[in-house]
Amino acid sequence: MVDGDTIKVRIDGTSHTVRIIGIDTPELHKPGYALACFGQQAASRMQSLVQSKQVRLQADPTQADVDRYGRLLRHVLLPDGRSVALLMIREGFGREYTYDRPYTGQADYRAAEATARGAHAGLWGACGGFPTAVPSVPKSSVVQPPPTTKVPQAEQSSACDIKGNINSKGEKIYHTPGSRSYAATKITESKGERWFCSAAEAEAAGWRAPLG
Repeated sequence: MVDGDTIKVRIDGTSHTVRIIGIDTPELHKPGYALACFGQQAASRMQSLVQSKQVRLQADPTQADVDRYGRLLRHVLLPDGRSVALLMIREGFGREYTYDRPYTGQADYRAAEATARGAHAGLWGACGGFPTAVPSVPKSSVVQPPPTTKVPQAEQSSACDIKGNINSKGEKIYHTPGSRSYAATKITESKGERWFCSAAEAEAAGWRAPLG
């Protein structure tokens, strides 16, 4: 998982980067730019959908085979046939994106975005619209925001900020915001650790709540 609209897959032992057709998500990693509003949440949702799973790649005859960066341009489908991009757009983690020519399913993607906008789902409510990339600034010029009040658990869960940690014994334990070990827990995705949007999602993936 690279970010909310780009993933890496292994085909016959060879790694390929795939730019998913029809979706654009807030910036997560862009040199010289700050993390965009809802960028981490979109990346975490994509991670929960595809990481370490089998997916089906589908080329689109209306689009090029690769983009200018050499990434494969593909629709990404889950084993049950659902489009990953359409799911993300419907839940408010990204917007419909047409690079050049209309692609297969474009009307459905645009309808899904309109529904998410109307419901203020995901970034449409949290960011007030699709966020633009903002150049990063030196730390010395950053003004620290005032302390904020504690956000209710239900709102925190929708932000995909639950930490899925793997301890030294290999136990998968999730920590929710405000819990005893939350602040001290660091997530290293290369070790298989990840972020979750809800406790139910964490438990479905094999993580448990801390004991005590």
